[in-house]
Amino acid sequence: MGRRLAATGGPVLRAALAVLLLGLLATGCGREQKPAFSDTDVMFAQMGLAQITEGDRVAEITEQRAANPELRAVATELRSRWRTEGETLRGWLDDWERPHAADPSAGAHAGHGALHSLREEDFTGLGALTGPDLDRGAVALLLGNLHNAMETIRMEAASGSYPQAVDLAKRMTESRQQQIQRLLAMAAS
Repeated sequence: MGRRLAATGGPVLRAALAVLLLGLLATGCGREQKPAFSDTDVMFAQMGLAQITEGDRVAEITEQRAANPELRAVATELRSRWRTEGETLRGWLDDWERPHAADPSAGAHAGHGALHSLREEDFTGLGALTGPDLDRGAVALLLGNLHNAMETIRMEAASGSYPQAVDLAKRMTESRQQQIQRLLAMAAS
């Protein structure tokens, strides 16, 4: 009787193993798992894109019209970084199947304080300035934008879940601090 079981167990055992293997494959075993992301990561990406868009508008005017060549250089550097960072943030939001823009309703932002956005008057006012007045206005607007960005970046570095986003936030902290120091030196001179 033992031989008969062994003889019939072969095909039955193979079939059972095949079903088990298919079940494991269907549940994701063998597939590369993407790291989890959180609401903080989504907020970082969405707010980061909004801040990049605003900052880029100021930096574009500054890059083209500032009298101070060092200020033009900072604006060019910011715009270059923002292009790269913006592509990364948009890619993550697409991967996560989340919108690029945050929910505009006030209640959606009640839990994290009020970061101030630039107003349309800020851009038109800057555009109307020339020479040293434009430089002073650009420095003030870029510092305000970078301050808001630092708040968002710190939030991600402290509370984010997505490893790549936390790493980007840490790198952004270093570069933004250097840019802020350069702008503060210009403001003081």
